[in-house]
Amino acid sequence: MKNQDKIPTTKVERAAKFIKTGIKVGSNYVKHYAKKAFNSEVSREELHEANAKDIYESLSQLKGSALKVAQMMSMDKNVLPKAYTERFTMAQYSAPPLSGPLVVKTFQKSFGKTPQAMFDTFNMEATNAASIGQVHQATHEGKKLAVKIQYPGVADSIRSDLKMVKPFAVTILQLPNKDIEKYMLEVESKLIEETDYELELKRSIEISEACQHIENIVFTKYYPEFSSKRILTMEWLEGKHLKEFLETNPSQEVRNKIGQALWDFYDFQIHTHRAVHADPHPGNFLMREDGTLGIIDFGCIKEIPSDFYDNYFAVINPAILDDEATLMRTFYAMEFLFEDDSPALREFYIALFKQMIELLCRPFRYDTFDFGDDAYFEEIYAFGDRMSKMKEIRESKQARGSRHSLYINRTYFGLYTLLNDLRAQVVIKKPDWLK
Repeated sequence: MKNQDKIPTTKVERAAKFIKTGIKVGSNYVKHYAKKAFNSEVSREELHEANAKDIYESLSQLKGSALKVAQMMSMDKNVLPKAYTERFTMAQYSAPPLSGPLVVKTFQKSFGKTPQAMFDTFNMEATNAASIGQVHQATHEGKKLAVKIQYPGVADSIRSDLKMVKPFAVTILQLPNKDIEKYMLEVESKLIEETDYELELKRSIEISEACQHIENIVFTKYYPEFSSKRILTMEWLEGKHLKEFLETNPSQEVRNKIGQALWDFYDFQIHTHRAVHADPHPGNFLMREDGTLGIIDFGCIKEIPSDFYDNYFAVINPAILDDEATLMRTFYAMEFLFEDDSPALREFYIALFKQMIELLCRPFRYDTFDFGDDAYFEEIYAFGDRMSKMKEIRESKQARGSRHSLYINRTYFGLYTLLNDLRAQVVIKKPDWLK
């Protein structure tokens, strides 16, 4: 992949890129409807392919928040048309990397030194390039290191980028502005944290130490002396990302072992540590043939407020369905229902959220759950598809659900999707809230 020599960093440069992309997308729509006028059987797939290509190319050049949003949307296989999912998934691994001079400039700005002056060896070719930063291999005193370098201008452009990417999200997701706005505000707060590598260093060490006891999980060692606000250095972890790992045709025993490690890792963080690695996309995990799992990125951490935790896990406890008083109190506390809802709308949302609870908490009903069961995921996707077409939701004046649930739901869905791809069978250790 060709290296990128310059990243647009000013608001004017980035806005110009978005405008240019918007014009391309508009042109794609004109072409699509012109073709459809002469041939009614022309499908929207060609339009999706053209738009996905143009939007991804633009976002991959801009890097940062815009590309991160694309990466996040690609994790939900039911939200986007297939063309977008396939194209945006590339943001997890293979955005165009920075050129050598930009890498050196970043080091000089952070440390007043070149990477060659700091390490015994430093590979100027990135081994991985994603939405916010890229990783280089280095060595120091016989240790193999991974050096993550943040793209220039990413932290400074978050707020303006999200404003500009919003129209694309509205178009692709076909959601009302109010829902996108609520989503964007929560995403903005997490992205601001994610671009602070000093905060990531602190959280990485804290969570690694807290989770050391979890079987088959491997953490890296971090090097504060080689880290800064925009550079993070850690010991190199061996392993394969999910797609490469599955190509080795691992045994069911190994799949289950890794799946169990993933489940236990998230279970402990959510229910004991109360702060969770909220970015469970495949690029953040390294899988090994012995069934161990490496965790390599703690940039996105969602701290779970106590009152939200109590309400959220009251809601997804299936026992609540038989306790009408607690169900209603919790639905209002979680902003599923509002005092000004009409009786008809209230009944609509009660029935809808009861269905959602049954679906999402189904794994907790079993001692062992087979995440390789595609029928379960097809049910989830079908439910999401039905919701997106419901008139009551499309015309709702209020977005439903606590803002805190956005990243917790994303975490669970990302975890479920990883386990489904692994075809893993997992022992469900019942948490206290379910006993």
